[in-house]
Amino acid sequence: MSAPAPSTLAIVDAEPLPRQEEVLTDAALAFVAELHRRFTPRRDELLARRAERRAEIARTSTLDFLPETAAIRADDSWKVAPAPAALQDRRVEITGPTDRKMTINALNSGAKVWLADFEDASAPTWENVVLGQLNLASAYTRAIDFTDERTGKSYALRPDAELATVVMRPRGWHLDERHLQVDGRPVPGALVDFGLYFFHNAQRLLDLGKGPYFYLPKTESHLEARLWNEVFVFAQDYVGIPQGTVRATVLIETITAAYEMEEILYELRDHASGLNAGRWDYLFSIVKNFRDGGAKFVLPDRNAVTMTAPFMRAYTELLVRTCHKRGAHAIGGMAAFIPSRRDAEVNKVAFEKVRADKDREAGDGFDGSWVAHPDLVPIAMESFDKVLGDKPNQKDRLREDVDVKAADLIAIDSLDAKPTYAGLVNAVQVGIRYIEAWLRGLGAVAIFNLMEDAATAEISRSQIWQWINAEVVLDNGEQVTAGLARKVAAEELANIRAEIGDEAFAAGNWQQAHDLLLTVSLDEDYADFLTLPAYEQLKG
Repeated sequence: MSAPAPSTLAIVDAEPLPRQEEVLTDAALAFVAELHRRFTPRRDELLARRAERRAEIARTSTLDFLPETAAIRADDSWKVAPAPAALQDRRVEITGPTDRKMTINALNSGAKVWLADFEDASAPTWENVVLGQLNLASAYTRAIDFTDERTGKSYALRPDAELATVVMRPRGWHLDERHLQVDGRPVPGALVDFGLYFFHNAQRLLDLGKGPYFYLPKTESHLEARLWNEVFVFAQDYVGIPQGTVRATVLIETITAAYEMEEILYELRDHASGLNAGRWDYLFSIVKNFRDGGAKFVLPDRNAVTMTAPFMRAYTELLVRTCHKRGAHAIGGMAAFIPSRRDAEVNKVAFEKVRADKDREAGDGFDGSWVAHPDLVPIAMESFDKVLGDKPNQKDRLREDVDVKAADLIAIDSLDAKPTYAGLVNAVQVGIRYIEAWLRGLGAVAIFNLMEDAATAEISRSQIWQWINAEVVLDNGEQVTAGLARKVAAEELANIRAEIGDEAFAAGNWQQAHDLLLTVSLDEDYADFLTLPAYEQLKG
């Protein structure tokens, strides 16, 4: 009896897009279908394991380094594979979505690396998913340009030697892509994004002297890193490129991953190139995992949690020590400021904060850091140039002085700051304004001179939820309740209407965004990710 023919991958409920046939080829879709068949079952098991681990944290209100992997941490002999030439110097990395204009501007920005983002800076409309892939492939063949219809300004790529190296970020393991299905089941967005990009560009990048490089988001354990490693091994064999060609940088942006940094590097050691301190999602993860842990786990206003907070210092210093011990790059966090064209004083204050942040990271031993805007590239570059000089990195700084204990990473109450009424208002403002833009297909949004993405919206709604459930009393004496959150949200909706006018308000998704923020902030059953219910409402 012959084996059944493998199921084909179906494109469902999607309007045709210009030039989609260049991305959605039969061969590329067959590769994505094979990834799905091989790896989605294990993905499902690992998502179930996340829920089990979260239940354990709820029961114990603590975390520790894993006893079962102590031998890996104690073994000083292993290192990750040497970095390829294109990833030796990563002193400044710019982040952003893969729309046409951003693709050109990011590659031209002067940064060493561009994080080409299909994750938190990109709302996963089908258009963004497919045309983002097309833009990257077009950039590698220098077949991309852009003219702004509003201003008439034209954009084109600089010479190859001046372009940033691309490190692409697929979606996290938890998100599915509803437009691609096998046997009626959606394919994980991570495998869609990785699969299409890798299939079309792996050899092309090698021919350019670079390679298929990835940022891995939302990783919660070394077992999830192991799954990615298995994907890489299979994919490299499938297209016939050498093992070890793929390089992955893992975002340490969940509190559980912070306890498994060495194990994550170990699992990916043939393909690992570094770890990144993804600070905003990290705060979200702390709130999410310890949301019912009582007053000692209550985070104050987002903007009061600076990188000098003791528990954040423990996190970043442990990351540098871990990376350098294992020969990997340590990449610092995001400078989210967006320069103002109208307010020089706002710029002056913000530039000083960005410079201080990047000076601290370079002084702590990081090998590079993130910015969200091209105007910040020179500031971050100067901070790292002062420390690095002509060296591509400072992996030789082993930071053996660092000694972080398990309790240090969750010593939230070591921070001398408390939630404020202004902080509650800001959480509501950012939440509504970001979600409204996301529902229009925008994943990276400038709000109050900061570049907000899904991570900052996650913090906003999680803090509202936590403050209500922990019965927090604010600086003005008011207790945070569902009623207070609704009152602040109604006021913000009225303020937005007055700010933009009735016509623009009616044309937007403002009421929908308001309702969704309140749903995920007030529901007793806390949603693991805001983007899961939001995706159900995303058109396109």
